Amino acid sequence: MLPSQKRTLAAPVLGLTNMSAEQHRQAAPTILGFAILTVSDTRAKRDDTSGDAIRELAAAAGHRVIDSTLVPDDVAAIRGAVRRLLALPEVDVLVVTGGTGFSPRDVTLDAVGPLLDQRVDGFGELFRMISWAQVGAAAMLSRAAAGLVGTRAVFLLPGSPKAVTLAMEGLILPEAAHLVGQARRTLTSLALLSHPSALPAGEKRENDSGEA
Repeated sequence: MLPSQKRTLAAPVLGLTNMSAEQHRQAAPTILGFAILTVSDTRAKRDDTSGDAIRELAAAAGHRVIDSTLVPDDVAAIRGAVRRLLALPEVDVLVVTGGTGFSPRDVTLDAVGPLLDQRVDGFGELFRMISWAQVGAAAMLSRAAAGLVGTRAVFLLPGSPKAVTLAMEGLILPEAAHLVGQARRTLTSLALLSHPSALPAGEKRENDSGEA
């Protein structure tokens, strides 16, 4: 079977090419496991207002908050916390708040960026766009970002409660399940391509017809 045929084989099996965006959303998981990481040199657990806002908004939307933690603005500490949280099997979404600006201590993107398997560039673009209404041209100074680590969605947000609420309500809660669902379907598709014996009988017969 040619590589070009391999790339298209799993799409009919999983319905990836024929589903509309709304159908993808309907097929997405309805309850996600959230982890929260607050990055700050000055906050303590008791006054983590941004982390609390993420927790409350996720829970109000029907999702589960699996874990939350706070680390200083330090690359090694941030990476260690991200790896630990993403290793928890119940976690589908990691929301990181703090350290996304341009000061010397804002190192969240530098710490987490290399860990991402894929970047979701549209998230940062949309966040800065909707932030314009609140902060004007200062929106350009945010390095908010998002991406995937395997099938887990990771969002990097500013440290202010207003910015966190804006991102959660306007972007993350409406689309996180859709993003995680698509990542899972892609992983399943790749697994099927790697192990043709797992394909339905009809698909195997169609591609065992003597083609090179």
